[in-house]
Amino acid sequence: MKDTTEGTLKTIGFKHLSRLLQNEESERRPSSIVVSATLESQNRKSSSISLTFTLNEKKPRNHNVYCVYWDLLEQNWSQTGCSWKSYQGDQVVCECNHLTSFSTLMSKYPVHLPFMNELTYIGLGVSIFSLAICLMIELIVWNSVVKSNIAHFRHMALVNISLCLLLADCCFLASDFASQKLCLILVLLKHFFYLSMFFWTLCLSIMLLHKLIFVFHQVRKKVYLAFSISLGYVCPAIVVLFSYIYYDSGKQGSYYNEDCWLNYKGVLKGSIHTFVLPVGVIIFINLFSLVVVISKLLQPSVSEGDKGDEKDMAKSILKAVVFFTPIFGITWILGFLTMIVDLSDGVPPKIIHYLFTLLNSFQVCYTNQTFLLLNRHPSDIAHKQMPGFDQQITLSTYTQNFTHNK
Repeated sequence: MKDTTEGTLKTIGFKHLSRLLQNEESERRPSSIVVSATLESQNRKSSSISLTFTLNEKKPRNHNVYCVYWDLLEQNWSQTGCSWKSYQGDQVVCECNHLTSFSTLMSKYPVHLPFMNELTYIGLGVSIFSLAICLMIELIVWNSVVKSNIAHFRHMALVNISLCLLLADCCFLASDFASQKLCLILVLLKHFFYLSMFFWTLCLSIMLLHKLIFVFHQVRKKVYLAFSISLGYVCPAIVVLFSYIYYDSGKQGSYYNEDCWLNYKGVLKGSIHTFVLPVGVIIFINLFSLVVVISKLLQPSVSEGDKGDEKDMAKSILKAVVFFTPIFGITWILGFLTMIVDLSDGVPPKIIHYLFTLLNSFQVCYTNQTFLLLNRHPSDIAHKQMPGFDQQITLSTYTQNFTHNK
C-alpha cells in the first residue's frame, strides 16, 4: 500500500465471483479470484496497491494477462489505472492507483504481430522466385563452371540447398490452404526438406573444413557423392520417420498442430525438438567452420598476399561472415530464441520474431547467388547464353541491398 495515511486495509477474496460478473471482452477470460480492497481512514489520500494473483491455470506461452478492476459505472472490467508488473510461475503481480475490486483476465488467443503474415508471404514469394532463377542459372552454366572436383562439390551442395529450400517454401505456402488430411503430408515434407537443407549446409561445411585443414588431400568424386547424398537425404529421412512413429504415427496434437507444423509443448517437449536438436548441432559445427575460415584468412599465407594490409584482411573476413552466415543457416539461431521468448514480455521478443522472419525469408535473395557474386566467370557465361541476365543480376543485387538496409 502506498501514498496513504495510517488506516486499516481490508481485503476479501471471491473464488467464483468472476464467473458471475459480466465480461464484454470476447477475447479474454477470467483467470483468477476477485479481490476487493477497502481502506478505513479518516484522512485518505490517493492510494495505490500492489496485488499478487495466483492464476487458475498456467499461462499459455505468448498469451497476455491483463490486470483489471470492476468499473461500477460501466458495469464491466476495466484496465484504467491498473498495470501488469511481473509474472513468475503461476503468479501475476498487479499495481493499481485506486481501491476497488480487482482481478485478472487472460487472452484466449496468442499475441498477434501486425504485418507478420504479409512479411512472411512477401519474403517467401521473393525467395521462391530467387531460388528458381538460381537453379535455372546453375543449369545453364553447370558444364562451364564445374571443371574440378572442388567446384563440383561446392555447386552440388548449393544446388541441393536451393532445391530443398525451394520445395520447403512451397510446402510452407501450401500449408495455409491445406485440409486436415493434406496438412500431415505437408508437415512431413516441410520437416524433411528443411532438415535436408541444413544437412546439405553441413556437407558444404565439412567440405570447406577438409579443404582448409587437409590442403594436399583430394577427395574422390564418388566418395563425396555417396557421403553427401547419405548425409543430405538419408539422415533427414531417418529423423522424420522416427519422429512420425514416435509421436503417435503422426497424430494431430502429438506430431503436429493446427498450424501445420511440429508441436512445441515446452523445453525438450514436443516433436519440434526432432527438428531443433539436429539443426542446433549442425549450426554449432557450421559456426566452428566459420571460425576456422576466419582464422585461416588471418594467416598471411592465405590472405591476398604475404604483406596484405589490415583493411584488405578485414574485408576478406567480412566477406566470409556475410556470405557463409546465411549459407550455413546461422541466422536460424534467432529461430531458437523465438521458441524461448514470450511475446507477452514486451518489445524485445517481438523484435526477435520480426528479425527472424525477415532474415530467413529474404536471405535467399543473396545466399543462393553467392557463386555469382563472388565469381564473375559464371556471370559472363550466363550473359552469353541467357539474354537479359544483367538485368536479373541488377534486380537481385538491388533486392539484397534493399532488404538488408531497411
